[in-house]
Amino acid sequence: MRGGLVAATVLVMAAAVACGGGSRPVVVVEGTPPATPYQGPLDIPTKEVDGSTPQALRTASGAAGRALECDGEIYWGGGPDGWNSDDGGDSPEDGLRLFFRMFDPEVPRGGYRVERREADRVLYSYDVGGRTKVAVVVAKDQKDRPGWGPETHATCDPSELPASVTSGPGWPDIWTDAHGRRVPVATITSSSGPEHCGWQSAVFLTLGDRTYVRDPHGVFADDSALAGRYRDDVPMPADAHDTGYRLRDWRLWLTDDGDTAYVRTSHGVEAWPKERRRFACD
Repeated sequence: MRGGLVAATVLVMAAAVACGGGSRPVVVVEGTPPATPYQGPLDIPTKEVDGSTPQALRTASGAAGRALECDGEIYWGGGPDGWNSDDGGDSPEDGLRLFFRMFDPEVPRGGYRVERREADRVLYSYDVGGRTKVAVVVAKDQKDRPGWGPETHATCDPSELPASVTSGPGWPDIWTDAHGRRVPVATITSSSGPEHCGWQSAVFLTLGDRTYVRDPHGVFADDSALAGRYRDDVPMPADAHDTGYRLRDWRLWLTDDGDTAYVRTSHGVEAWPKERRRFACD
């Protein structure tokens, strides 16, 4: 990842307005380029690799992955993915809009800046504090893909985006540590169950390689996939320790065996059982 950059104040303000509620986002904003923008080639060969390790994502995301300035590791990336003769746009900005339509990604839909422009490629970046957190390379007239469209894309962890962006529907919950700092979703995150499965009342909490389930309405009451059952009013075990992780009024506590997550709320302590095997629905 490249070192830190200082973006123009006007760019940060424009991006914030673009991602605010109510008005339609301004996809591309004006801004002063940083002193040391991405200098590498925009046409970097990509290769799809099994897995989602940072190395695999960088290999799959080409120039976009190399343009990121993450505090942690790359979170998501890929490309190229073809568009047909009816999809390609007339301008680079059309190509960026096509990226949103094709992938429906968990990224801001406005506030991007042109970081690099070449005859047949443009690098767009979404910056936070002068550092690139989302990068999209759009290309023109590729083989069997006329017009402008997305070639490669990459993002940092959602926790590195503004809270005003990630608080909307469709985003995973971003927890904080005991000091109020946003924790990467690669470390801890939670989300409601899918509505089409009838699981929207449940919450899945992912902590590393473990998943815990909050099930206040008992949709999984008889499922052997859980290490126990959800309980909404339990005493805190004497050997439980505070992890420091917070989400709204939830505070996560764990015991050494890790079979149950104890979540202290403003109403008491809840016990969330660990998932023994992954749930799936049609």
